[in-house]
Amino acid sequence: MDWKGRNVLVTGGASFIGSHLVDGLVQRGAHVRVVDNLSSGRIEHIEKHADAGRIEFLNQDLTEPGVVRRAMDGMQIVFHLAADHGGRGYVDLHQVQCSTNLILDGMIFKTAHEIGVEKVVYASSGCVYPNHVQMNPAEEIYLTEDMVGPPYDADNMYGWAKLMGELTLKSYYKQFGLKSASCRYFTVYGPRGVENHAVIAMIARAFIGQDPFEVWGTGDQVRNWTYIDDIAEGTILAAERIDDAKAVNLGTMERIRVMDAVEEVLRYTGYKTRVITRPEMPTGPLNRVADNKLAKKLLGWKPKVPFMEGLHRTIDWYFANKDREQVRTILGRMLTER
Repeated sequence: MDWKGRNVLVTGGASFIGSHLVDGLVQRGAHVRVVDNLSSGRIEHIEKHADAGRIEFLNQDLTEPGVVRRAMDGMQIVFHLAADHGGRGYVDLHQVQCSTNLILDGMIFKTAHEIGVEKVVYASSGCVYPNHVQMNPAEEIYLTEDMVGPPYDADNMYGWAKLMGELTLKSYYKQFGLKSASCRYFTVYGPRGVENHAVIAMIARAFIGQDPFEVWGTGDQVRNWTYIDDIAEGTILAAERIDDAKAVNLGTMERIRVMDAVEEVLRYTGYKTRVITRPEMPTGPLNRVADNKLAKKLLGWKPKVPFMEGLHRTIDWYFANKDREQVRTILGRMLTER
């Protein structure tokens, strides 16, 4: 697909992931419109593009009457990233707020069909996968796309809403031919990340010198943290190469224990302290790692940034850009909020 001159909407485009996606689309020459209510996004993430006239920015709430239609007017491709979401603390403790994604997604897909948008690319999540297959950290398991099916067992209301979004897009494709793709993101991290997600929370704790250093859960949880540049690239490739509403994993196949990530944060930052575990705190699945073979096959995509390299880049960014007193003030709240 030639992006030059194409009219593209990015919902939630001032967010951590959304703003990196905007960077990639602008670089490819697309005409980008961003709509974001800045509930978790930050205007500074996209300010340089707005000031240079490379994007159009709408600071509006998509759930307000008429906003979705105005935002989509004249658009050819829609990347739908806007959602009420946060890290593990938020996903576990804010079920009602996450349920509003069902409403928002329905509005986006219905309007896209009605006005004749060419394609919708949907930001889905590893939270759509069945909880019961992710509970043994000692098992070497990789989640394949076909594991999402009856009997469904998604991760909290956030996961159910993402699952319903995927199924809704498949229905629109089957019934009306609306082209679409769903990208299942796995534990994204990197510059512009927020303290309510695990990697940034680890870095923040070292940055402010938290003593003792807290780890939620036992530390044995296994993840496959995926660097933001790889996620943005995979999302654009999905727009180029998937039409039939297929869902595809965007994640590495590196199996990283939470405690191993913590130890590397402490080593790299030179912070020596006592580490304590908090098994009673929100933890999530104990073993969530993607199989990315389908993305390699369909998109020609594979992650380029190994976790340790990406972690070091992220630490360097965080330490260079954050204020310790401000982080001390917000960290406790951010662990369970947006």
